[in-house]
Amino acid sequence: MTWYALQHKPAQGDRALQHLQNQDIACFYPKISVEKIKGGKRSTKLEPLFPGYLFVNLERSDPMWAKLRSTRGVLRIVGFANKPAPIGDAVIQHIKESLDSVAELGGIKPGQAVQLNEGPFEGINAIFQSYDGEARAIVLISFMQKQQMVRVPVSALKS
Repeated sequence: MTWYALQHKPAQGDRALQHLQNQDIACFYPKISVEKIKGGKRSTKLEPLFPGYLFVNLERSDPMWAKLRSTRGVLRIVGFANKPAPIGDAVIQHIKESLDSVAELGGIKPGQAVQLNEGPFEGINAIFQSYDGEARAIVLISFMQKQQMVRVPVSALKS
């Protein structure tokens, strides 16, 4: 069996996935956990890794091909010259393994040692305290024999 990409209708990825699974079609709809700040509160939400697309595993001769386009939530089959474009098993396997490794990392945890790699404190080791909004972080650095709390861009941190 070979993997193929399907484009789903806007905001109907979960619906398309459910209807495809109800037809016993093997599907893969990769999602990642994303932190968002809304109204000053940090929340975690699952979002699709490839917005607008999901993957199905079918044989080219499978009679289910005729039903794909009429499945609720499915917009079209991704292809070239009116032929579905196959995706290698190695590519799908790599995506699955990458999702697992991203889930294990889970971002920077409070108390974790980090290094600052830009700005006036470049090269200094610090201890991560917390996030300060979406683009900044609060870290502790040792400066003049005291622990100093400093706000730095998240992009300046290296774990």
